[in-house]
Amino acid sequence: MEAVAANPTRLVIAALVGLVILLVLIIKFKIQAMIAILVGAIAIGLISGMSFEDIVTSVNDGIGNTLKGIALLVGLGSMFGAILEISGGAQTLAVTMVKKFGDKKAAWALGITGLVIAMPVFFDAGLIILIPLAFSLAKRTNRSSLFYAIPLLAGLAVGHAFIPPTPGPVLVATMLNVDLGWVILVGIFCGICSMIVAGPVWGSICGKKYNVPVPEHVANQADYDESKLPKFGTIVGIILIPLVLIILNSVAKVVPAMSGVQPILGFLGEPFVALTIATVAAMILLGYKHGYNNEELEKIMTKSLEPTGMILLVTACGGVLRYMLQNSGLGDVIGNAVSSAALPIVIVAFIVAALVRISVGSATVAMTMAAGIIAAMPEIANLSPLYLACTTAAIAGGATVCSHFNDSGFWLVKSLVGMDEKTTLKTWTIMETLVGGTGFVVALIISFFA
Repeated sequence: MEAVAANPTRLVIAALVGLVILLVLIIKFKIQAMIAILVGAIAIGLISGMSFEDIVTSVNDGIGNTLKGIALLVGLGSMFGAILEISGGAQTLAVTMVKKFGDKKAAWALGITGLVIAMPVFFDAGLIILIPLAFSLAKRTNRSSLFYAIPLLAGLAVGHAFIPPTPGPVLVATMLNVDLGWVILVGIFCGICSMIVAGPVWGSICGKKYNVPVPEHVANQADYDESKLPKFGTIVGIILIPLVLIILNSVAKVVPAMSGVQPILGFLGEPFVALTIATVAAMILLGYKHGYNNEELEKIMTKSLEPTGMILLVTACGGVLRYMLQNSGLGDVIGNAVSSAALPIVIVAFIVAALVRISVGSATVAMTMAAGIIAAMPEIANLSPLYLACTTAAIAGGATVCSHFNDSGFWLVKSLVGMDEKTTLKTWTIMETLVGGTGFVVALIISFFA
């Protein structure tokens, strides 16, 4: 479907009105994000002069083309994460890493653990599972709980934002039509740098400046029974399965010497195939071998799919926004404006995502809206896979910065760590900004070589 011919001024007004409607519905009236995005997108179509038929087509194309790329991945990732969670895999990683690093460098161990765990496990679940270990270390070393909690939070935030198979970068990569292998590689570089800056470095500063004691309700919590936890090597191996297969697929496409095995790697490295293999391996090695039968695993995996409905629907409506902007002709207008402003798309992507994040609070909505706007720009089709991966990381970074009162994560961290609002703003909010900002800077630097 070709973009309709319309006056550029009218298109810009349509976009501004539609986005204002969207933001007002979410911020002022607390309307569910899916409905707000859908109403805003339809408003853009109507005001820009699109026919009813074109609006309906844009909605259908946006939902269908977006979901076909991520529905399986989000579902498989949720089930994979649930098995890792109930088996004690997250605790295994944390306990082993802390032992290897020792108490003096335990902050680094928690940051790395959080980064790895947040790829297959949702942020909230990972935090609830691992925060007792941070408190245990704080109690043992007689330090502020922030000394260990901030690195853990930073690692979780990084894994949640930058590295597939976590849903955020997967949905952005799908909307920008970029190979997940490149997104993983760029995300790892962005993630490691972000974790170091926002984790051990910022955590050390916070731990010295703010003395936040271990909350009373966990002060006397028992340590983990390590004899019941799965093996460290098993957990690492299972988590690496999808990452390695997807990266090998991407490498095989550009390395002539691997052309002979490219068809096989192409199949095994297809994201849904790689995640299916990892999920089956988790079922066998972490499920059956730890005493779970088929019925118990089925209940666990089915329950893990409950939160994916919201993620998929919000993402699908983001696809509607993308197609509405594209089919109305606004994508060309935005593209021309960016070209005339001489701003790299990576920077534009970060700014758009950050503005939505600050306004709405939801990282998912920020990623979805920013990806929809950027994907509607014609220039995207001519960009290299590496540059698109950097753009994906920039959107993830923008959608992470400045977590404050309108973000549910802000209140979760405040209550779990036991801080007041002012201290949470001075620690958690700055940490999130360091995560997103550092990741963006790294992505921008890499984009110069794309």
